[in-house]
Amino acid sequence: MNSRLRKLLLVLPALLAALALGACSDNSHTKVTTGTYAGESGQNAPYLDVGPLTYEVQLSRQLNPTNSEDSSYLKGLTAEEAKLEPGQEWFAVFLQVYNHGSVAHTASTSISISDTQNNLYQPILPDQTNEYAYRGGEVPANGRLPILDTTAAFGPTQGTMLLFKIQVVSLDNRPLEVKIVDPLDPAEYASAELDV
Repeated sequence: MNSRLRKLLLVLPALLAALALGACSDNSHTKVTTGTYAGESGQNAPYLDVGPLTYEVQLSRQLNPTNSEDSSYLKGLTAEEAKLEPGQEWFAVFLQVYNHGSVAHTASTSISISDTQNNLYQPILPDQTNEYAYRGGEVPANGRLPILDTTAAFGPTQGTMLLFKIQVVSLDNRPLEVKIVDPLDPAEYASAELDV
């Protein structure tokens, strides 16, 4: 084997390792209109572009009403809303919404989740005493939801919460998928699989 080939064989593994490391970046997010949520606290969660705004699923999970943290997410429900039927449980999706533009835009209020059997769930909106609830509304220019210095922004997920009553069987029909519809053009939407 000639010396040039030997040098190449010695350098090649180092070069391949350097290329592999270079392919990894500090930005673990992907800008997409569909995607798979693949981490906790937003790590590897897709940024979903819907109209002029960008939505990021921070976390999605079941809620336990007897847990002190989770009970605060269930605040502001009427007695009827708070009642779970047999086979139902609470499920929450925590979002951040970003406006990178120079004018304010309205965030979507048409957000749903579904399972692989096409069971569709719409969120329940607690009253104003629930400081975590996602309400849509205006996202200021170069701003975000939840607005900084709010309870939701300082909360464990740092996101606003969409609250759902789902059938327990839907957890067997995973992945669940969130769908966010553009309020300016209902034909446009983005979706992502949720991590449960």
